[in-house]
Amino acid sequence: MTEESKISFRNTGRLAGLLYLVVVITGIFSLGYVPSKLIVWDNPSATFTNIINAEFLFRLGIVGGLICYTFFLFLPLVLYKLLKSFQKTYALYMVVLAIVSVPISFLNMLNKFAALSIINSGEQHKDDVMFYLNQYDFGNLIVQVFWGLWLFPFGYLVFKSGIIPKFLGILLMLGCFSYLINFFGNALFSNYAQLGISSYVRLPASLGEIGTCLWLLIMGARNKNIIVD
Repeated sequence: MTEESKISFRNTGRLAGLLYLVVVITGIFSLGYVPSKLIVWDNPSATFTNIINAEFLFRLGIVGGLICYTFFLFLPLVLYKLLKSFQKTYALYMVVLAIVSVPISFLNMLNKFAALSIINSGEQHKDDVMFYLNQYDFGNLIVQVFWGLWLFPFGYLVFKSGIIPKFLGILLMLGCFSYLINFFGNALFSNYAQLGISSYVRLPASLGEIGTCLWLLIMGARNKNIIVD
């Protein structure tokens, strides 16, 4: 690998890290912070009032989610360029499994727009607002399958390539099963969310993704003896 290729390779890693950072920040904001401030799942009246009083925050959550999904469309493409030389088949699996989640996520956001339309109609249809928010939550549950599956080939490539610390690759592969466990737990057991274990189950995925994001952003990708196209 020439010196110019090494610099290009490292910069590609940093670009992937930047894209990943936007995905992580907007994802935490739209999927975690905003719902925690506005949605009370067992109280439609409180949820309706919260959104009325902080409608702009609700709208910011929608915009943040759309930004997250848009950047997530480009992230696996940059990672493919970075990792395809190590195992092209797994790199393709990674891209397909990640990208297929994007249109599902965009369509699912229509449920939030529907809830917003009801709120702005002036009618006190609190149960209808809660219905669409629950539909949105179910949509996120479905898309979690792909948020998990793409991590396995990604983690395998990280582990195999050595351009990122191997322990992060292990965490990413474990993260695949974390998402799947939470999906099946929520799908099969009505009281799974009340058990309070989902955040602990998802810990390997969170550590793996945030760790990989920060490594790529700060360090770039380690140069290895590969052919850069």
